[in-house]
Amino acid sequence: MQKISTCLWFDGQAAEAAEFYTSTFDNSAMGQAMPGPDGNPLTVEFEIEGRQFMGLNGGPAFRFNEAVSLVVNCESQEEVDRYWDALLVGGVESQCGWLKDKYGLSWQIVPTAMAGLLNGPDPAGSRRAMEAMLKMRKLDVNVLQKAYDGG
Repeated sequence: MQKISTCLWFDGQAAEAAEFYTSTFDNSAMGQAMPGPDGNPLTVEFEIEGRQFMGLNGGPAFRFNEAVSLVVNCESQEEVDRYWDALLVGGVESQCGWLKDKYGLSWQIVPTAMAGLLNGPDPAGSRRAMEAMLKMRKLDVNVLQKAYDGG
């Protein structure tokens, strides 16, 4: 058990969300569910890529917002595309690699190459890559690289 884990507040959709997230990410698993007074799950434990989460069916009092997001570091454009497309179903695109899934949870789908482009040894290239990123919704590594290279 992790010393610190994340609790996500849902309005009756914790089990559905946990199943969606664990089916979207490799190395994921469902854990125990604790029933509430009505027999439906009050909490659902799940793990995504080694990180433990608990989904809480807390009701409509609180909603997710962009103040908290989950960052998915992707090694390739194919990974960016895969996670973006999966998490976007029923959700909403935002800018610069951000999206909200169908439960309202914010995600940042980020190619790992982006850090090297935005912090590269060529300040002008980094500025061009940043300018290109600010125009994107889903991040495109090839477009970022071309911007960095001056093309």
